[in-house]
Amino acid sequence: MSRKGKVLVAMSGGIDSTVTALMLHHEGYEVVGITMKTWDYATSAGTNSKKETGCCNVDSFNDARMAAVQNGFPHFILDIREEFGDFVIENFVDEYIAGRTPNPCVMCNTHIKWRALLKRANALDCDFIATGHYATVNKTNEGRYYLTKGLDETKDQSYVLWGLDQELLSRTIMPLGTYRKSAIRQMAHDMGYPELAKKNESYEICFVPDNDYRGFLKRRVDGLEEKVAGGFFIDKSGKKLGTHKGYPFYTIGQRKGLDIALGKPAFVTAIYPDTNTVVLGDESDLDKNDMFVSKINWVKYDGITEGMEAITKIRYKDKGALSNLYTSDSGINVKFYENVKGIAPGQSAVFFEGNDVIGGGIIQSGSLFGI
Repeated sequence: MSRKGKVLVAMSGGIDSTVTALMLHHEGYEVVGITMKTWDYATSAGTNSKKETGCCNVDSFNDARMAAVQNGFPHFILDIREEFGDFVIENFVDEYIAGRTPNPCVMCNTHIKWRALLKRANALDCDFIATGHYATVNKTNEGRYYLTKGLDETKDQSYVLWGLDQELLSRTIMPLGTYRKSAIRQMAHDMGYPELAKKNESYEICFVPDNDYRGFLKRRVDGLEEKVAGGFFIDKSGKKLGTHKGYPFYTIGQRKGLDIALGKPAFVTAIYPDTNTVVLGDESDLDKNDMFVSKINWVKYDGITEGMEAITKIRYKDKGALSNLYTSDSGINVKFYENVKGIAPGQSAVFFEGNDVIGGGIIQSGSLFGI
């Protein structure tokens, strides 16, 4: 038994997870590598797509296994396609059909990936699980585990991890959180993996490798295009402006690809599935100063004081905005100090105290009174 303990490392074959495994191996942990097959490329890819994302192809599986073999630790492949598809993909489709904008990475991390890792870690008598995410896990004096942003602001992934509960966080190691990406690339080179250091990264949804979510929806839902075609674009007063291709194919804040000429820039400001209508407006119509968030997971604290100040992020690349948080029976009302743009139901809202994650939840509406 290693003096540091036994750790199950999620290895996608990419640079971050590989360096994570090698770093922990060199530090004295007893490392076991595991690669999760989450989806079936052949059934998900568009007909015009010729590529797979870095985390989901045979070459990446082989890269992960080779790194393990070369460094003398075991490696397994875990097939979770059925579980992943039943929850993550169905949630993704259902949310768009409901006129909302899902965040599948949050759903996968929260409900599938970490649970699958922990289950296998327990079966293999591993003390910890580890991933190559750019964030860190810390512990308060009161004994609560919480997430802190990664040192590299351009790579920080704390936003997509807000759903991890105390049991999962207490077993998780994220060693890359205190490094910049440039340092990890250099580390991969120094460890003898120069090609890995040059490997491109994918920012697409793993099961939509051609980055065409509309095409994915059409393939997943029989007759969807015919069912939703011919709906109306309207303005905020209800005036009809023209027809659209179907409400699931639009997202809040969208400007490009509307295929309608109004003589000025137009933005999607609201979506009404029941009537198959999409509201268009000016960019200023996207401005909101409050919202309602439900399905809350508290991280740093087990709750909040009424009116607590927090920096709230409403999307992954959002810098965050100062806000006050107020409790309600079913969630949190968020009141921003200044207007924020493009609040989209279905996306995650994550609350920060400095660089620490207080908690997060799912945006239900772009104002306390609905959109």
